[in-house]
Amino acid sequence: MATMLPSSSPPPIPRGVFSPRCSLQAPSHAHRVLDGAPQRRHAPAQRAPPAAAAYAREIGACVRARRWCAACEAFAAMRAAGAAPDRFLFPQVLRACAGASAPRLAAAAHALAAKGGPALAEDAVVGNAVVAMYAALGDVGAARAAFASLPEPDVVAWTALVGAYANAGELDEAFQLFESMQASGVQPDVISWNTLISGFARSSDIGAALDLFDEMRLRGVKPRVSSWNCIISGCVQNARYDEALDIFLEMCEAEMPDAVTIASMLPACTGLMALGLGKQLHSYVVRCGIKLNVYIGSSLIGMYSECREFAYARSVFSAIDGERNVTVWNELIQSYINDGRMDKACEAFNLMQQNGFKPDTVTYNSFIAAYARAGQKELATQLLSGMINVSLRPNVISVNALISGLHQFGLCADALEVFRYMQLLNSADAKHWTFLDNSYPIQPNGTTITSVLSLLTDLKLDRLGKEVHCYALRNGLTSNIFVSSKLVDLYGKTGDLLSAANVFQGIRNKNVVTWNSLLAAYKHNRKPEVALKLIYEMLESDLLPNLVTVQIALLSSGMTMALRYGRELHGYIQKNWTDVYPDTLASALIDMYGKCGKVEDARLVFERSGEKDVAVWNAMMSCYLLHRMPRDIKKMFKLLEQSRIQPDPVTFIILLSACKQEGSMEEARNYFYSMEDLYGIKPTLKHYTCMVDIMGTAGLLEESLELIQKMPLEPDACLWSTVLKACKLHSNLEVAAKAAKSLFEIEPNNTSNYMVLSNIYANDGLWDSTESVRDAMTEQGLHVERQCSWIYLGTRVDSFEAGDLSHPAFENILSAWKDVASRMEQSGYAPQDNEPYCNVEVDPLSCHHTERIAVCYGLISMCGHEPIRVSKNFRMCKECHSSIKFISRDKNRQILISDGCTYHHFNDGSCSCGDMW
Repeated sequence: MATMLPSSSPPPIPRGVFSPRCSLQAPSHAHRVLDGAPQRRHAPAQRAPPAAAAYAREIGACVRARRWCAACEAFAAMRAAGAAPDRFLFPQVLRACAGASAPRLAAAAHALAAKGGPALAEDAVVGNAVVAMYAALGDVGAARAAFASLPEPDVVAWTALVGAYANAGELDEAFQLFESMQASGVQPDVISWNTLISGFARSSDIGAALDLFDEMRLRGVKPRVSSWNCIISGCVQNARYDEALDIFLEMCEAEMPDAVTIASMLPACTGLMALGLGKQLHSYVVRCGIKLNVYIGSSLIGMYSECREFAYARSVFSAIDGERNVTVWNELIQSYINDGRMDKACEAFNLMQQNGFKPDTVTYNSFIAAYARAGQKELATQLLSGMINVSLRPNVISVNALISGLHQFGLCADALEVFRYMQLLNSADAKHWTFLDNSYPIQPNGTTITSVLSLLTDLKLDRLGKEVHCYALRNGLTSNIFVSSKLVDLYGKTGDLLSAANVFQGIRNKNVVTWNSLLAAYKHNRKPEVALKLIYEMLESDLLPNLVTVQIALLSSGMTMALRYGRELHGYIQKNWTDVYPDTLASALIDMYGKCGKVEDARLVFERSGEKDVAVWNAMMSCYLLHRMPRDIKKMFKLLEQSRIQPDPVTFIILLSACKQEGSMEEARNYFYSMEDLYGIKPTLKHYTCMVDIMGTAGLLEESLELIQKMPLEPDACLWSTVLKACKLHSNLEVAAKAAKSLFEIEPNNTSNYMVLSNIYANDGLWDSTESVRDAMTEQGLHVERQCSWIYLGTRVDSFEAGDLSHPAFENILSAWKDVASRMEQSGYAPQDNEPYCNVEVDPLSCHHTERIAVCYGLISMCGHEPIRVSKNFRMCKECHSSIKFISRDKNRQILISDGCTYHHFNDGSCSCGDMW
């Protein structure tokens, strides 16, 4: 929040304080020495001269300390002094070249080794080091060429080359090399297996990694702790935290975790917000005497910070006093930022410099993200531009932090502008973004595209989304599983299910997140029956559902009234969450049982939930609201107050809706004004809409217009739509015309508004006006969503869409309806629209009685004592309501219908809604 941040300026950006980072190229004198020094045909026979020995010790010390640039400088100085490395020192020099990411220096060192005579050129250890160096630099071609020059490659050389291809993402080639190694008579060792397993795990193909792991054991190679670490690390890098945890638990049965295991698992605890497990790992480190190094220390600080245990994070920082590095300081700064204490973060920024540590790009990225999330765009961009002044160059993560932060604050246009300028080639066009430098352009990566797609999804900008999709295709970014999952989400939430399904089918290694995106897309587009079918397909692909999957399945079960399926999900939850239900699942369970007509079961879930948050209370109150139980809602609200849980805006929407059901205007006013006076909750448009709805239902249409004029907010489409529906209830054409005019200005393409206005005119017999509304829809190319009803039978959901006569039992359904219609006529009631779907093409705005057809299908398909449960995507019409009341008495059946607006429980000729819906 912006208010949590100090008004002070961002971290100071001193000029001339920071020294340049280690160059990726050798110092100029190093190239001069390597290229111009007198070349010796043969290396010294046995003993190096004293100067060479001193340089060798210095280079060895630097390599052990991973000070790659210093090692390269020592090597250059050694050559300048006329000394040459021997076959024992050369592998360390080559390793330093790779560690410093210095390809030109690496090539020069390779050339020097090749010119050093047989003692170097034909030495297996040196040859292996050359292959490993090029592999580490990502130069697969050079690694392959160096490998080909080896007379008899051993397991080390083969493993290095397999690693080169695996690191480059060329897993098929890596696997073929692995097979060729064995065919040539070289048996892979545990490091070879680990290299291949790690490649597949990092590429998110965890299934293949686990298969290789099992194969290794079958071949008689015992996995080490490092083997397990490869898979765990791959899972964590791909945010597959659940799988990382499962593999970790399996590992603990066979091996003792080491420091690398702990450092890999702590980010998984962060991703799962599993504070308890994180504390156990911390305890394990202390108990086993594992050194609290910078890797474990920084991971612990990050875990405690994300889980909002800031005191623990700072105590860990204090415990690693002698071993701190920039990474640990960055974690401390991030801890303060997460705590909303920007003053302390800036203090730590200055303190780290006083302790001799220079802030790096990660440090600045943390501040950029924090200021962007707080809406302080100027400060964020000032930091980004100022990085060049301290010899730092912004990277793609810097820009991603800015885009994501601005989006989170709601500055969507600014976030899109940043993305646009990332792609500019002409720096003159990017004059406001001085961090853009044509010599070092920042290319969007998968995270950038994911952030932008998320932004476009929120704004429902499907056209721009398709443009970004094309950009991702051109730049090979759609193979990123996060990008493809977000594309499925974008197309799903903008109603393009065909594109969502096409993107999903093209994903190679689908994971739970990808499946959840597709399931959510179908649920969002009112196709819950498809979502339920897809869950079975997901299970067949050997993927286990996670919390989000179960939540989507429960909501889909509620939408289709699939009680049996919902109960199976409840059993799954009890098996996998043995202590208490997570609040999100408790809310979804209550919602499911409520929509399936099982209020008692919903209350039982509520009672058995642990520490309930306000969302769980709201879910239970919504269940009562659905079943028109306003008194129970008010009792529940009193219990909520007694539990000292702060109600939220949703709570008061439910309370005001309960007042509407009771018709208690005065009580509604009391709740409305107490929101701000007692709870500090400012009324939103939704609360004003509830008040307008209550007034409109009571016939106080003029008073509702006065309230709209006095409120401090601009009315939206939902509010005017509420007024319009009240006009339909009371046949007030004058107010309806005013509401419709305002409504069509805000939402010119919403077909439901036209439908309501058309029905108002039709009810008053104004057929010309009705026809003009329908003509206006045709002119604008608007199409009404087809009505659909669902009935859940056994293990499947049957849907009945208006105009679709393809159901295999349709003739039997018609026969059942004709029998019911005949009995209704004998009882003195003649149903209208005797033939279902008779006017679907002629009049798309009229009801097509799909719920009546679904009920008839239930009559011929279910046992006589079973309740019939049907859900529909449109409000039930009076004709269907009367017909189903008759069927419930005539057939002695309980019939439960949810139409998205009201829950109807038909029994013995009456309905729970009291004929008010």
